[in-house]
Amino acid sequence: MTTPQEMTAGATREAWLHRAIEMFRDRFTMVGLELPETIHVSVGFGYGVRAESKFILGQTWARRTSADGHNHVFIGPMQGDPASMLTTLLHELIHVADDCKSGHRGAFAEAATRLGFEGPMTQTPPSVALAAELAVMAAELGEFPHAALEVDRAKIPAVPVPEGAPQPPIATGPAKQGTRMIKLTAPCGYTVRTTRKWVETGLPMCPHGDAMTEA
Repeated sequence: MTTPQEMTAGATREAWLHRAIEMFRDRFTMVGLELPETIHVSVGFGYGVRAESKFILGQTWARRTSADGHNHVFIGPMQGDPASMLTTLLHELIHVADDCKSGHRGAFAEAATRLGFEGPMTQTPPSVALAAELAVMAAELGEFPHAALEVDRAKIPAVPVPEGAPQPPIATGPAKQGTRMIKLTAPCGYTVRTTRKWVETGLPMCPHGDAMTEA
């Protein structure tokens, strides 16, 4: 018989997580829920985070958002402990079973409680019993092929640079930008500056009652 360790030896992070999902299925059946047969799961940053350094443990997307009609689950790469990853995965699988319909209330809260989580429901810390079970499960699954990713610049070791030179970027992508003020003008010459947030909310009128537009 093939052991979980043998099944995950040399495997990807996604394979490890999929194996964990299969081990979780019976738990959901016991509380009256069923997980869909196909679930996309990966390690990555949650979409819509205002800053890459914001710690998002996990994120689940409803089936209707996917071209193939299946839920997508993302586990934050900042975690490194396998038992903690399983805790987050179990939380996200409740969203999968509910297809994101209840948020962290109603059916989600009921299922989370029955599965061994405690409140608050947005964080769902595991009970002592559940934490022990997940630690055992992590050991059964074997080594998780992942290393925690540090995104807090203050905690990342500096590298040698010429005196007065800035530290090099820690990742590719757009640099952090400050709030850009947008200039609005009216036919009468009246001008104001505001942020993109308020431009998208609605353009204002000048004191003469004319609509203002971006300069």
